Amino acid sequence: MIYLIAAAILLQSTDSVAAARAKFAASLKYQTGDVQLKGGLATLKGVGQNYRFLDGEQAGRVLRAWGNPVKDNPLGMLVPTGMTPVDSGAWAIVITYQDDGYVSDSGASKINYDSLLGQLQQSAREENAERKKEGYATMEVIGWAVPPHYDAQAKKLYWAEELSFGGDTVHTLNYKIRVLGRRGVLVLNAVSAMSQLPLVQEATPDALAMVQFNPGNRYADFVKGDHVAAYGIGALIIGGIAAKAGIFKLLIPLLLAAKKLILVAVAAVAAFFRKLLGGKKKSPATPAT
Repeated sequence: MIYLIAAAILLQSTDSVAAARAKFAASLKYQTGDVQLKGGLATLKGVGQNYRFLDGEQAGRVLRAWGNPVKDNPLGMLVPTGMTPVDSGAWAIVITYQDDGYVSDSGASKINYDSLLGQLQQSAREENAERKKEGYATMEVIGWAVPPHYDAQAKKLYWAEELSFGGDTVHTLNYKIRVLGRRGVLVLNAVSAMSQLPLVQEATPDALAMVQFNPGNRYADFVKGDHVAAYGIGALIIGGIAAKAGIFKLLIPLLLAAKKLILVAVAAVAAFFRKLLGGKKKSPATPAT
């Protein structure tokens, strides 16, 4: 009898979570068309065909729903059309801005990307003690999912990394785009499961073409006397100014955390019934999304 009660309560809880997710998805306010970023800094042109845009406040809500500790909201988020951020298999591109100055690309053609990968992997290992201390899962950089490529004409850099968190066998994909501007860099990070690499890679060219700095903020608008960043193209791949300081900050923590969506309640109920029914303590299975 107790098993039937447990099953009924668990099912009811699951239904409640599904209702909460649906309510959250319906509350999001999307934008389409030409979208201005950061008070006219840059423009996302033609949003609507393959993506919908969430502003900074809405994007912050999504990141928190994913279980990420967000202090400052990003500039926004691009969500592929045909899905919501709380769908199973959902992914999105988070947009931020680094105002570290003009990043010189003079040595871009001479970068040894294999050497950079080794630095990333070593830095990740060295930083894991601090990550555990702060309550985050350890991280391993498995390798390039897509090797770095710099488009010198468009001043855009993109690459993808395959990551493993806490030894999880389901690896995470971080697909990254950097758009160089006069005073800083637009940062676009797509976070998804590795299995979604073909989907993300297919959708990336649209995102690359969509984002443009506005006149006055473009890379070509640089004039003598503008602030110049203390790092170059290679350091963008290993964390910008943090790389120069010898500190591994591959991504801000909110983008490293595994997406939990809104399934905490289901996990808690499952744990409760394991205890109630006197089952032996086992490693909890990840709830199906």
